[in-house]
Amino acid sequence: MTVLGTRALNRATLARQLLLDRADMPVHDAVAHLGGLQAQEPQEPFVGLWTRLRAFDPAVLSDLLVGRSVVRTHLMRRTVHLLTAEDALAWRARHGAMLRQRVLGTYRRELDGVDLDELAAAGRAVMADGEPRSMGELAGALADRWPAPGRRALGEMLVAALLPMAQLPPRGLWRTRAGVRNVLLSSWLGREIDPPAADGSDPVGQALVRRYLAAFGPAASADLRAWCGLAGLPAAVSAMRGELVTFRDERGRELLDLPDAPRPDPDTPAPVRFLPAFDNALLGYHDRTRIVDDAHRGLSVAGARVVLVDGRVAATWTTEADVVIVTPLRRLSRSDHAAVAEEGRSLASFLSDDDGDRVQIDASP
Repeated sequence: MTVLGTRALNRATLARQLLLDRADMPVHDAVAHLGGLQAQEPQEPFVGLWTRLRAFDPAVLSDLLVGRSVVRTHLMRRTVHLLTAEDALAWRARHGAMLRQRVLGTYRRELDGVDLDELAAAGRAVMADGEPRSMGELAGALADRWPAPGRRALGEMLVAALLPMAQLPPRGLWRTRAGVRNVLLSSWLGREIDPPAADGSDPVGQALVRRYLAAFGPAASADLRAWCGLAGLPAAVSAMRGELVTFRDERGRELLDLPDAPRPDPDTPAPVRFLPAFDNALLGYHDRTRIVDDAHRGLSVAGARVVLVDGRVAATWTTEADVVIVTPLRRLSRSDHAAVAEEGRSLASFLSDDDGDRVQIDASP
């Protein structure tokens, strides 16, 4: 079986993640291709798409949110994701059990003895009027009936797990600060989420495998679980073995892939790219060594924004008064320093609506 080295996996990831070359792709199609973007920090998806798409206009993404073509909802790993409406409706039921278990992992003691189906029905009855509510408002409407758990536990279980919800604009619009207001996904998008297959098969699981590999492969089953949070996909993988190809990484793990997906030459040049906080290019793997050194693995879960140099995490970045500030994690060569500065100026211009392009690169460690 062919062994793919770290650099080969890195270049495959960059190609699938639209980070090797900026794509001429509609914003909606890019969100779909990526299987959604993690979006608990509302402005971060704009940077994630700017770094991947040529001539990205943030107003287009805002318009898609307002027009209900894309939606903000809890899904993979119980985190808020920006997804196409089609994917949110198709995938939500498959994630339901996982979402419940993840909330229970935090609030099991508080929710002990609560009939979750009864709680879901009561929450749905409250939301049936179509009025947007914050998590606290929804929990408050049911607190008299379930006083013991506390509003936080009730609200988290309802909004993040039991009820398929959409976070409404203006939350998530470009340059807009707004609190979270929720409505039922079915109310916002005009139809109920797709039910599980009646025959016990798992077409959604198989679709998730294909979509994940198209955007993240080649990858191991553990990487797939790390991306979506679902433990029950081995059956889906087994059912579609005949349409997949397999490799091994340098650790001996089996890697799955789509036969015709891009696997560039490991020596393909990789441009500097600035990634937003919680980007799935990092979080979408259990083994992240293809893109970040183990010493810096914690940066991604801590919400640090990172800079890729030669395809790997080499710096973090932030902004202050419209200046992009880069903090190297290793020594940058003169050419790398120049490339980071050039891309940083482009980012500063994007973030400031072309009012400035100032970049500060701190000293290397």
